[in-house]
Amino acid sequence: MQPNTLLDAILDEAGISHAGLAAHVNQAGRARGLALRYEHTAVARWLKGQRPRGQVPDLICEVLATRLHRTVTLDDIGLGIPGEPAGTHGSSLSGFVERATALWRSDEQQRPHILGAPAVTGTPAVMPVWEWENPPEDVDVSRGGRHQVSMADIDMLRAARTHYEQMYRKAGGIATRTRIVGFLNAEAAPLLRGSYTDATGRQLHRATGGLVAVAGICAYDSDAHGLAQRYFHQALRLAKASGDRGLGAYVIALLVNQSLFMKEYRQAVAFAEAALRAAGKHITPALASDLYAMQAKAYAHLGDGTSALSCIRRAEQAADRIRRGYEPDETGYVQPGLVNVQVAEALLSLGDLTAAAEHATAAVDTPAHDRGRVHRLAMLSQIELRQGNADKAVATAVEMAETARGMESQRLRDRLRAVREHLVRSGCAGTAEAAELIDGALRVPL
Repeated sequence: MQPNTLLDAILDEAGISHAGLAAHVNQAGRARGLALRYEHTAVARWLKGQRPRGQVPDLICEVLATRLHRTVTLDDIGLGIPGEPAGTHGSSLSGFVERATALWRSDEQQRPHILGAPAVTGTPAVMPVWEWENPPEDVDVSRGGRHQVSMADIDMLRAARTHYEQMYRKAGGIATRTRIVGFLNAEAAPLLRGSYTDATGRQLHRATGGLVAVAGICAYDSDAHGLAQRYFHQALRLAKASGDRGLGAYVIALLVNQSLFMKEYRQAVAFAEAALRAAGKHITPALASDLYAMQAKAYAHLGDGTSALSCIRRAEQAADRIRRGYEPDETGYVQPGLVNVQVAEALLSLGDLTAAAEHATAAVDTPAHDRGRVHRLAMLSQIELRQGNADKAVATAVEMAETARGMESQRLRDRLRAVREHLVRSGCAGTAEAAELIDGALRVPL
């Protein structure tokens, strides 16, 4: 079940509590000869995605219409299609915008059923990717609203994306998420509901898609995986509306990364293939190198060494073609050395320690922002331990722990814990110092 963010948002707008809605629905039911005994717990279940029975959805519309002095439809409350949760795809663009902005609002208000929603798997996870790849396309994305959207507005959204991405790299996703979600609600939502031509609308949806993708990255970094996935699916729909295939492929790369984390390795391979196939010539060398490297990791985990090595070769070939200044802002994360660390991870899974160590060392020897450097040092420390180089592994782990200071990130904490576990398990001399330093970092609550 997906949380019903539309119902949540419209209840908030109407100023009705869960108990209040239940009481009004019971009262409206009595007028129709129905003996209903709903309480606030039932409303909580509806918000989590359960569909009310019988005439109750119509009664909810009736209650809210009276309160808001306007017509309220089943689509407005997220109950338009019986048996199906309100998704992000498969309906009009304006309907999508309303659902997307309702999610942002619920996230900003820290609604528990939104923050704690699990990631979907199977068909619901695959459909947004399939819909991005296949027709129909958006023929016209123009809209008539109160506020005329200008290029200055779009430039502001682009500048905000860069700002929050940099903040994420320096401070982590937990610290950045509240800021970017607040910005989406205050600035991006009114623009999407504004007035714009098709040409301006394409650029608006592209700029918003880039921002929403970063919101998804921050949610992923905060361990809110269902929420992150919904942001990625939104960014994919916005990419489709923009007509920018490259942006869509970038968003799919984020879904591939999340699939790897959730150990959905076959899905990771399939998503990467979809991005490479559908984006075609619009895919940049940086993005292609990352997609191939992530595919290599997935194949390595599946035990398919031949496919993993083939993807490693493709990743390295694509990395050799990267030209700075010819890449979109979004692929700036594919910095020199990133492919090395991805390849090192794949080779480690395949058991080739010597080659893995060469790639991990090359990655660490290449300049990177602090966040990327933590991941590179963690990988190198793990390989050094496996090779029996305890002294080197300890020194690398100490540098990793010191570099991670000041960042609020569940993913980096996962890295720290994994390195600490490997150090302690090895029982080598000198590992206690590094383990103690990591313990100190982990003691600070996020």
